[in-house]
Amino acid sequence: MNAERTVAAEPGRSELLARMVRGQQLSAPDAASLERLAAAGEVSPQTEEEVLQWLAAEYGLAYASLDEVEIDPALLARFPARVLVKDELLPLEQEDDTIAVAVSRLFATPGLDHLKALTGLTLRPVLAPRAALQRELKRHLGIGADTIHSLNEETPLQVVDEGGEEQTDLDKAADDASIIHFVNQVLVDAVSLRATDIHIEPFEDELRIRYRIDGMLQDVPVPPQVKRFQPAIVSRVKILSALNIAEKRLPQDGRIKIRVEHSEVDIRTSVIPMIHGEAVVMRLLRQDAGLMRLEDLDMAERERRLFDRVLRLPHGIVLVTGPTGSGKTTTLYSALNEINDSIRKIITVEDPVEYQLKGVNQIQVSEKSGLTFARGLRSILRHDPDVILIGEIRDQETARIAVQASLTGHLVFSTLHTNDAASALTRLVDMGIEPYLVASSLEVVVAQRLLRLLCAECRVVDDSVRTRALRDRFDALRDAVLYRAGECRACRQTGYFGRHAIFEMMAIGPDIRVRLQEGVSSGEIKELARRDGMSTLLEDGWRLVRAGLTTPDEVLRVSKDDAMNGNGAAH
Repeated sequence: MNAERTVAAEPGRSELLARMVRGQQLSAPDAASLERLAAAGEVSPQTEEEVLQWLAAEYGLAYASLDEVEIDPALLARFPARVLVKDELLPLEQEDDTIAVAVSRLFATPGLDHLKALTGLTLRPVLAPRAALQRELKRHLGIGADTIHSLNEETPLQVVDEGGEEQTDLDKAADDASIIHFVNQVLVDAVSLRATDIHIEPFEDELRIRYRIDGMLQDVPVPPQVKRFQPAIVSRVKILSALNIAEKRLPQDGRIKIRVEHSEVDIRTSVIPMIHGEAVVMRLLRQDAGLMRLEDLDMAERERRLFDRVLRLPHGIVLVTGPTGSGKTTTLYSALNEINDSIRKIITVEDPVEYQLKGVNQIQVSEKSGLTFARGLRSILRHDPDVILIGEIRDQETARIAVQASLTGHLVFSTLHTNDAASALTRLVDMGIEPYLVASSLEVVVAQRLLRLLCAECRVVDDSVRTRALRDRFDALRDAVLYRAGECRACRQTGYFGRHAIFEMMAIGPDIRVRLQEGVSSGEIKELARRDGMSTLLEDGWRLVRAGLTTPDEVLRVSKDDAMNGNGAAH
């Protein structure tokens, strides 16, 4: 009897149950039993956990969610990592001559048979969800454990300290199938976990790998043996990035483009020599990520009205400020998308081009070929643009061209690295732009930060002593229900999932234009803007806290300057 065909054809069957049975090694009585129970309506699980719990009860087995499992490392060390990872088997505990082993596929027994032959012990299967099983294998064995174990046991590859005499051809070592597989595993894992950066950091006795997820670096478990293969791993990244693998004394920058599950990812690679080898940082840019609309940014009502008004201006400069990774480019692209129509010509000069906008002319800066921001800007002004986006104002020359473009009838968008909106004005003056030119060309400055959002699955109401003290300090929190981060599988035990921007939007009004030409400080400019209704980053963050989307600690983390200066409706 064909179990797969029968299960798939039965009316009212759960698709998940069909998937659980499909591909597993069923005996005829097992298949017939499942089909009979399904046809009688006695099997109706809707989730993988329910399917496994039903199977465990039907066959007299134990079930484990693996949420709080503690595993003895010495027990794991008795089994080949490649077998555990390949067959998705996790030894849980040993009692006498019997070892409990977590499995997600009841009828797929070759892996268990293999382990039994290796150890000579009795194995007792414990059913567990596949995602939890893969998570725990990665946590306890490290990413790429099967690959590293294979390198240790099966291949003649030897990688020595880069500082010593070379005893192997790193080019060939980096092209070893296991090294290729390990680097691929790291890239796929980072993409699946929504990481924006991968850090590969060499130390004296370890090679550390970390991902930046939701703005925070998180350690990635890797087998300790991976340190032996550090030069080959770095060389593999260099080969992918079209860099010189023989050059180990100077920094190098490169680029990789990959496709993971129909998603294109552009990776910017930076390799820098450290005292214990070369360190690698890879910035992941998802090319086909959905472009956010202005409404998706969820600005406060005043900020949205102001931004909409600025987008309708015929000329002027719109600056978005903030540190690296604060979402500045996303905000600017959302603005361009809002005004992108057939009657405007929009040209961008960027490094790198992070999103591809249909109908927008985009230029990729290339320092090697001599196409700098300034050179690109001088050229595009002869292409009759209406709107110009400059990826970043980095120097005086770029700033001067941006000001001149705005004064000659162009709407200019750009970014600048400053701590708040008011500091952008004095920063331009420090760059050598005359105060009267800044005052006459600048229309609005938007400072922004990204703060982490609470995981909706595990957030917990917070009424701690610290929270009560914050209520007393800040009027905006007095009557709000405050939450703190919990821990769950959905957020990888961090308590946060996703990010949201907060904004400090300063319109350049007549008073600010006059005072800027008088040479006042950024602090005085900020006070003028607050009198005109500007909300600080801290105050905009309290808006999200009151909505139950984030925590007070998270807002204070990204807007500490306001908190230290006493802004943010404190009393």
